[in-house]
Parts: sequence; C-alpha cells; structure tokens
Amino acid sequence: MPPSKILKFILDIESVIQELEQVIEINSRDYSKFSSNFMAVRTVERDLEIVGEAVRKITLLDPTIKISSSKHIIGLRNMIVHAYDSIDPTTLWKILMKDLPILKEEIRNIKNK
Repeated sequence: MPPSKILKFILDIESVIQELEQVIEINSRDYSKFSSNFMAVRTVERDLEIVGEAVRKITLLDPTIKISSSKHIIGLRNMIVHAYDSIDPTTLWKILMKDLPILKEEIRNIKNK
C-alpha cells in the first residue's frame, strides 16, 4: 500500500471515477444526452480537474509512480482551469469512454502495491 499522502490522492481519484461512472450511467451511455446536459458536462469538467490535480501531486510526491497518461491528465486539468471555454463536450466524452477505464485499472494497481 502506498504512503498515506499518496493514498489520499488515490482515494480521491477513485471517488471521482465512481462519480464519472454515475454520470455515464445517468446519461444512458449516450453522448447526445450527455452533451445536452450542462450539469453533467460541468460535473465531468470539475471531476477531471480534481483527477488532474491529484495526479500532479502523486507524481510530485513519488516520480516512480507511473500513470500512463499523467502528462495528458495534468494538461487537461490546466486547460479546464485556464482555458475552460475551449473544452468541448466531445473531448470529455471520449475521455470518459476510452481513458477512464484505463485510469481506473492503473489506480487500482497502484493502490494494491
């Protein structure tokens, strides 16, 4: 199990992943439904912002921990914070469908070490 400071961020990411999975299910895994639901889009933006900050802190605390898309995750966080008006719901949906399951598995593996 990772040190407690890192474990806190891992648990934050796990919690956010659960929220994101709920957003997917609430919107019936349907992009059109998701993209027309501004609260769902904002929820995903905020949750991905949290994930990006947690990943950033994990990599600062222990650079040996590898998260395959860490640079992209942190970069997205920065875009959401500093260029929020350029974030497209299509991009968010692709992240939910393609990248979220990979991150979930990687975080589970890091937690169980």
